Amino acid sequence: MNQLDALKQFTTVVADTGDFKQLAQYQPQDATTNPSLILKAVQKAEYAPLLKETVERFRGRDIHETMDRLLVRFGTEILRIIPGRVSTEVDARLSFDTEATFSRGERIIELYQAEGVPIDRVLIKVASTWEGIQAAKKLQQRGINTNLTLLFSFCQAVACGQAKVQLISPFVGRIYDWYKKTAGASWDEAAMAGPNDPGVQSVRQIYEYYKHFGIATEVMGASFRNTGQILALAGCDLLTISPELLAQLAASDAPVPRALDPQQAKGADIRAVQYDEFSFRWALNEDAMATEKLAEGIRAFGADAVKLEKLMQAA
Repeated sequence: MNQLDALKQFTTVVADTGDFKQLAQYQPQDATTNPSLILKAVQKAEYAPLLKETVERFRGRDIHETMDRLLVRFGTEILRIIPGRVSTEVDARLSFDTEATFSRGERIIELYQAEGVPIDRVLIKVASTWEGIQAAKKLQQRGINTNLTLLFSFCQAVACGQAKVQLISPFVGRIYDWYKKTAGASWDEAAMAGPNDPGVQSVRQIYEYYKHFGIATEVMGASFRNTGQILALAGCDLLTISPELLAQLAASDAPVPRALDPQQAKGADIRAVQYDEFSFRWALNEDAMATEKLAEGIRAFGADAVKLEKLMQAA
């Protein structure tokens, strides 16, 4: 049995890509997309017609609506291949506007429903700002499931749990990147690998907290830099993995022991915490890594949304 199949025994494997033609060979349960992944896909020859068709069909409409329609088009193609759910992201430029994020999430679901896609096969992806979490809470109350992304800190995870969101995506690789860059020449790659990786430790803390207190929100580790990070989180509810790393896992038959266990978490000594808006903002502010990475991630997704709009306008 290869590592990918072994991992699937206790973790739901999700493909992190907009390149849906690669999906079938890895047989993931779910798939996640974001503006950066869609931008990457539409610049490939095999997906250019999909961009052109969508723009032609909705020419003259508001550019933001056409963008949502393009994201939904990719999502519906992905859902033809996978048995589970697809995550589709709300425009990152709305990350600090609760009402606009809520409205955009509702519209994306309506567009999917117009294509005959059931509501339970879509997760609306929202940045884990305070405003994003409150928008997700409202969407969940409407029966629309959400995936809270750009999550780097424990306080973000706790607030998401309080909001009863469906799923969170803590970003392992980007946390690792920050600590490695900050350490500079003193970084010891071997000593900081596997369970000692700061990104892995962040997800483990969140996972154990959720399982200890019976929080139903699913934990999906994301943004991996190597298979070591993935294997150190074997047993996490879900892991979303790029096609390149899926291929590496499929090519190895080394053993995959379970690293995260809900039963062990239940017996751990963990203190419950609660956040209101002010304590949340302070806790996030106190975490330099999370503050920087959240802002950087929103900027990057926003910039890619602008690039995608320009491609659409030129089509």
